[in-house]
Amino acid sequence: MSNPESIVPAIHLEFIENHLQNPTASGLESVEQYHRSLFLHHHAVEWEKYRQQARIHEDRIAFLEDQLKNTDLGLSARTRLVPVTVDGQEDTKPSCPWNAWDVLMFAAGCLGIVCLITFGVWNISFNLLESGLITFRDNPVRSYLWAALLPVGALAVKIGWDFLQDRKRRDVYLWTCLLLGMLGVIVWAGAYASVYPTLSKGIGEHIASLTVFDNQSPSSAAGLNFAGAKWIDVITVAGQAVAEIFLSAVLGMYLTTLYARHRPVRLAYDPTFSQLSLERKSLEASIARERMALGEATGNLLRLENQLSALIAYGASVFHREAAQRQDQAEKRQVILDQLSEHLRSHLDTVEAGSRLAPAASMSRRENGD
Repeated sequence: MSNPESIVPAIHLEFIENHLQNPTASGLESVEQYHRSLFLHHHAVEWEKYRQQARIHEDRIAFLEDQLKNTDLGLSARTRLVPVTVDGQEDTKPSCPWNAWDVLMFAAGCLGIVCLITFGVWNISFNLLESGLITFRDNPVRSYLWAALLPVGALAVKIGWDFLQDRKRRDVYLWTCLLLGMLGVIVWAGAYASVYPTLSKGIGEHIASLTVFDNQSPSSAAGLNFAGAKWIDVITVAGQAVAEIFLSAVLGMYLTTLYARHRPVRLAYDPTFSQLSLERKSLEASIARERMALGEATGNLLRLENQLSALIAYGASVFHREAAQRQDQAEKRQVILDQLSEHLRSHLDTVEAGSRLAPAASMSRRENGD
């Protein structure tokens, strides 16, 4: 490939001189045609390559712009966000705004869950630490991890409610959990009330009830289970756990229902719109690359055309310069020839006048001699 800053080939001066030596009416056209042919001889392949490259890029741009037009039509027919499907129906109904009462109830429900879980974990952990088991006394963290079964159980009950799709089943599930939770509260309160008189005794009353004899009454032995624990304590702990698990789950269900009543309309990105958007960006990038390549090919082709025009114009100027120089030399030569012919004519005229005077002089001498 030739250097873009130079023009190859150079002006063929010998061809111009040959035309000037044998001038014709179409001499300038012949010079221009000769240099055009000479330039194409050197750059025809390069010229055609750039022309084909420009044509290929134009065809690609036309195809990509047609694809972009179809993509734009597809995008104009769709929206970016579409409503999600809830319970088999599109979620397009707007919800009512939050009011002070609902906000208060939502905050109270959150506070109730936190209080239930915190109290349950602390209470059961305390009972485990006071149970005398070496496992919990040596490692108190295990008692708190064991008590974590309460929030995990409440969460499991809440997840079961979330998986139900039928409204009636959800209502039956919620009321059943509420009934079990209230039953656990009643059992817990009743068991705690039955042992409350013992817990409310003073130190003096406890000391007075002590005895040095190890005689266990039949009634006290009947109140123990197979592990030696009091049934009343078992009922208290079980009732507490059932109440905290199911009531926490019911509060979670209530919070979910309350939020669903005031939540905004849920919208999701349309996958078709997203795909078309990605295709549009890809097409725009491809069109930009093809336009850059087309500009480069067109620029190279235009550069060769300008080189050809410059070469032809320069050849024409050289032709005119050489013709002017030859015409000037011919004029000078004509002047010199005219001067020489004038000088020769004057000289011949002088010689002719002298030849005419010589016979006349000889005749006059003869007459004088006679």
